[in-house]
Amino acid sequence: MAGAGLAGSLAAIHFAQLGHQVEIHERRPDPRGTGAGAGRSINLGLSQRGIRALDQVGLLGPVLAAAAPMRGRVIHQRDGELDFQPYGCHEDQILRSVLRDDLNRILLAEALEYPNVSARFGVTLTDLDRGSASAGPVCAFAGDSGPYQASADLVVGADGAFSAVRTRLLRGLPADFRQRVLPWGYKEFAIAAGPSGEVRSSPDALHVWPGDDGLIVAHPHVNGSLTATVFLPLAGERSFATLTTEKSVRALFDTRFPDVRRLVPDIVEQFLSHPTGHLVTVRSSPWQHEGRVVLIGDAAHAVYPFYGQGMNSALEDCAVLRECLADDDWAEALRTFEQRRKPHTDVLADLSEENFDELRTRVASPLFLARKKADLVLSRVFPKRWMPLYTMVSHTTIPYADALRRARRQHAALAWGGGAAALAL
Repeated sequence: MAGAGLAGSLAAIHFAQLGHQVEIHERRPDPRGTGAGAGRSINLGLSQRGIRALDQVGLLGPVLAAAAPMRGRVIHQRDGELDFQPYGCHEDQILRSVLRDDLNRILLAEALEYPNVSARFGVTLTDLDRGSASAGPVCAFAGDSGPYQASADLVVGADGAFSAVRTRLLRGLPADFRQRVLPWGYKEFAIAAGPSGEVRSSPDALHVWPGDDGLIVAHPHVNGSLTATVFLPLAGERSFATLTTEKSVRALFDTRFPDVRRLVPDIVEQFLSHPTGHLVTVRSSPWQHEGRVVLIGDAAHAVYPFYGQGMNSALEDCAVLRECLADDDWAEALRTFEQRRKPHTDVLADLSEENFDELRTRVASPLFLARKKADLVLSRVFPKRWMPLYTMVSHTTIPYADALRRARRQHAALAWGGGAAALAL
């Protein structure tokens, strides 16, 4: 297993439960250590796909105990007005906000409880021999104690969007690889709880400050604080390239996000001291090779974070991979895994890109609000026949491409019905 992140740790649990010996090799320090992942981790919204995947291995309870519920979005308008947009029309249609590091620690600690799982940290993959019909794959690593090799029956690449396993898997094969870097970056900052731990803003919602020239998204925590992420262009006026002084940063928040200055008195200091992260979409093919190497999570299909499904789809990968491995022919099992997942993760990439525009500009639009309310009304009136796309993506496990096709059929039917009604009138 290359990678001890969310997908790698959950996959290790699945393989351990199936009775396999698992060795995890991770480039970072042990994530269970203090501050191991601090500074560059967008908070996560756990939805139904992730919930189901965690429940399958018995970890849903501990994760939910560390998560804060989000029942909808709170839109912060420039004039200070707040608009609440519920995620669904039922009480159980909520998301859960969880710190990536907290979730990673829970998953990795559980994986290492199994006697057939071990881990090495601070090591880098330097080469991969994909193996042959008579010999399994061999990985070469380098670490503080020097280079070493590890052989296996199966190498699982769970090492993120810039996967070293993927690079070596695709080498010399008829492969397709596309990487798109968004010309926007992000920084995180903290919105602390008030005196005596009092909540500074609505505690059970995702907070959004929309704008076509800048966007802030904030996730709540169980202690009353929030972790916010500011997204801005990487270059140009009012970009990360130009916002390098206290004066320029203060002017940005005074004019674009005035209530953030009230909620975060030290926003200037946080902005200037925190690193800038980058956002990437990855599409690759193949994900697997002859039953000996397979990619999961961001290594196979990294997406922008704007639909909140990157982590959920990675956890879902692990559950689907386990189902496929019931086939004793691992070469066929891994081909089936890729065939089952890739069409849907490609659709997710498109949806995530489209939702970037929605969060920046549409959530504050009266037309958007009217259409969203109509979606919810139709869902209540015709619960078996009408389901909003967002509901299908976030509150069910309907495969992404199937959800999109159903949403398009629904809207086509609505448009046809509206046209027929107009003609009748």
